[in-house]
Amino acid sequence: MNSEAYIGVDVSKDLLDVKVLPSEQTQQFSNDDPGVKNLITFVKKIHPQLIVFESTGGLEMLAVSSLVEKHLPTVVINPRQIRDFAKATGRLAKTDSIDADTIARFARDIRPEIRPIKDEHTQLLSALNARRRQIVDMLVAEKNRLYSAPKPNIKSIQKHIQYLERTLEDINNDINKTIKKSPTWRENDRILQSFKGVGPVLSATLLCDLPELGTLNRKKIAALVGVAPLNCDSGRFRGRRRIKGGRADVRRKLYMAAVASIRHNPRMKNFYHKLIDAGKPPKLALTACMRKILTILNAMIKNRTYWIATC
Repeated sequence: MNSEAYIGVDVSKDLLDVKVLPSEQTQQFSNDDPGVKNLITFVKKIHPQLIVFESTGGLEMLAVSSLVEKHLPTVVINPRQIRDFAKATGRLAKTDSIDADTIARFARDIRPEIRPIKDEHTQLLSALNARRRQIVDMLVAEKNRLYSAPKPNIKSIQKHIQYLERTLEDINNDINKTIKKSPTWRENDRILQSFKGVGPVLSATLLCDLPELGTLNRKKIAALVGVAPLNCDSGRFRGRRRIKGGRADVRRKLYMAAVASIRHNPRMKNFYHKLIDAGKPPKLALTACMRKILTILNAMIKNRTYWIATC
């Protein structure tokens, strides 16, 4: 047993390539139920300090969920972080075994913080929310095409728009029903939507794509979403603070909530106009509103309190 063991797992459609450091052990398991059971047996014998997966669009979730259920220290990392780490260490070649080794080295050297992993019900809500986003994107594309479509295509596009609108309504109903099935989600949804400017779309997005909401402090949650200003200084040079990275879909929904809030929420409206009166650019002021809304929602979920409107 080695309490300082670190495991990297590279995931493909069919296989899980595993590398253990410092023992340099390598193993390969099938990416299915029998393979994941064998992976759990293998990992339990090692008692690792950390198990790191690279996010692969959902292919990793069977193994990750199973490991988390067994209370094994598992974390999923953005693939960009892994590739940046590989480049920084001069590891430019790319195969499944090399990737597993790189991920294991990332686990050992960086030691990323373990964050909540989506359970089965949250994954279901995420899938519905992702499908909703796809349908909205298709609707926007079809409506844009309608403006310049030649006459023979107009009827076909209109029929497709009607179909997509019905599908969107069905997806929204499914999301609403899924949230209502869980007492915790139902209560969190009511808390979030009590804030004027937060609607069902942002609420569902936060529930499924930001499970850390209410568990982190305001600085960490802002950095996680990507609305925290980052320094850009060197020597005497003082560059503009910019936001970067984070969870893009959550940030997009927060943007729309900020736009609605500065129109209809007196407190956010006052906050926005104070920044504008102080000479801040509108885009910067709007980003500051996004960050403030996220901070408020984080505190509301943490303290289990509803929004109290104040001017």
